[in-house]
Amino acid sequence: MKQNNNSNLRIILVVAISFLFIVVYSYFQKPAQVPEKTTQEIATPLTTNPAPSSLQAKNKTPDVANNTQALNTSTFDPNKIIATIKSKEIEINIDSLGRISQFYLKDKKFTAPKQEGLIDHIKRLFGFAKKPQEVITKLPLLGNDLPKPLEMRFSDIATNNQAFEIPYKASLDSIELKNTPETLVLTQNLNNLTIKKIITFYPNLQYDVKIEVSRLIPYVISSGMRPVADADGYAFHGVVLKDAEDKIEKVEDKKADGKSEQYIGAKFIASVDRYYTSLFFTKSPKGFDAIIDSEIGTKNPMPFVAFDGNAEFQGYIGPKNYKELKEIDPNLTDVVEYGIITFFAKPVFLLLNFLHSYTGNWGWAIILLTLIVRIILFPLSYKGMVSMQKLKEVAPKMKELQAKYKDDPQKLQSQMMQLYKKNGANPMGGCLPLILQIPVFFAIYRVLYNAVELKSTGWIFWIHDLSVMDPYFVLPILMGISMYMHQVLTPNTIADPTQAKIFKLLPVVFTVFLITFPAGLVLYWTVNNIFSIIQQLLINRMMEKKKALEIAEHKHSHNEDGKIQKEKTK
Repeated sequence: MKQNNNSNLRIILVVAISFLFIVVYSYFQKPAQVPEKTTQEIATPLTTNPAPSSLQAKNKTPDVANNTQALNTSTFDPNKIIATIKSKEIEINIDSLGRISQFYLKDKKFTAPKQEGLIDHIKRLFGFAKKPQEVITKLPLLGNDLPKPLEMRFSDIATNNQAFEIPYKASLDSIELKNTPETLVLTQNLNNLTIKKIITFYPNLQYDVKIEVSRLIPYVISSGMRPVADADGYAFHGVVLKDAEDKIEKVEDKKADGKSEQYIGAKFIASVDRYYTSLFFTKSPKGFDAIIDSEIGTKNPMPFVAFDGNAEFQGYIGPKNYKELKEIDPNLTDVVEYGIITFFAKPVFLLLNFLHSYTGNWGWAIILLTLIVRIILFPLSYKGMVSMQKLKEVAPKMKELQAKYKDDPQKLQSQMMQLYKKNGANPMGGCLPLILQIPVFFAIYRVLYNAVELKSTGWIFWIHDLSVMDPYFVLPILMGISMYMHQVLTPNTIADPTQAKIFKLLPVVFTVFLITFPAGLVLYWTVNNIFSIIQQLLINRMMEKKKALEIAEHKHSHNEDGKIQKEKTK
């Protein structure tokens, strides 16, 4: 019996330790914050590594590594805003180098300050709290890192230097974007080259780009470095690309290997953080030639698209909202990234999104999702719980076997297996449902953590944002209590007192580590525990009735045997 108790406990502890390991590992894998660059650095093209000669031989990919000379900033201010595009939801600034210098979101969903919690109130009560967060009217998405969106670089050094020393002229200095697309024309006249960027902006944050050059010349244009509006390190930060074979390529910040990687026929290239993206995509069946270069020093990936002459493509800057990206181009839904478990997390999100379309509230959608998961896993959960009940019933007989064969381990093991088989008990059955919950748990964790749809969305009363921790710790405490209650109701097959104490500590351990997790995730785990409690109560009652029926039948049979024996005696 002790051996099997050890097996059960080991499985449970492995699950708990794996859970804690992933939490701790994710925390220490947060990318280091890169200091913002000064104005002088912004005005200087960054050094990049040479592009491999495979595409250069076709005269299609310029050697952007030649763009290393400092700019003559005395001629003009490269950061001067020459055009502004505004709508109710966004604001876009275009600088004198024809780049998107900054992109602002103005929706309250993105500008709302973080909800203050219990600790903040206590600090305020004792005079230790800082002033309340200032309410911002617009959220800037882009940082100071180069390249900026729509920044062009040329392999010809002379042309490239001119391109960074001569300002663009805008057809309009201000555009009010309402319900229809609006077009802006940016023109740059170099000594031997005229460049036109014809940009059409749409209300859904998409923009179309048409590049016209007066002569055939190879160049690259960037979709920009990743947004910096959300610096949380648990999510993927870097460049995501979909190649010609629909394979997703990813290069994380700090992990670019210093080489330029080319992808012929790519469908999109995107710089992403947790919630936002700046990307280029094309609806052409041929795709475009995308390059992921490496920023010297930081080893951050830099995205480019290579052209040779005139070009047309599309762009997007904004939140990684699944539905909106799908409406723009179904390929763009792959920009929403959930880590190594994306293959499983994406269907979970689609189901959650479907439930939300009916409930209108993400909190209730999470509760319905939990119920569906419980129904799917019910057959295994039911078998596991019944097995635990049967193990409890055979526990006295197991102690007898242990006493009888204490000096013969092989015989003891054989007798135990026979006893399990005879009574239909499985010592591993109770752990199987818990193990199956783990991939579901992490899939839901990644969905709730990465889905911008849940940002600033409330549930009831004190929960105003399901994407961040419960500010008053109510859900984590309820989760711990419900986990403990489920432990109490579940038949205990652990005979060793030390092991039993360790097992009882698990609710406390999980509560502590889930305190900082998104409220939506803790809601899922709490509701899951409640459903488990209800299921366990029903099974316990069913087993009690079954046992009472067996006892009644046994008594009836015994009485009948007694009557027959009396009749024979007479």
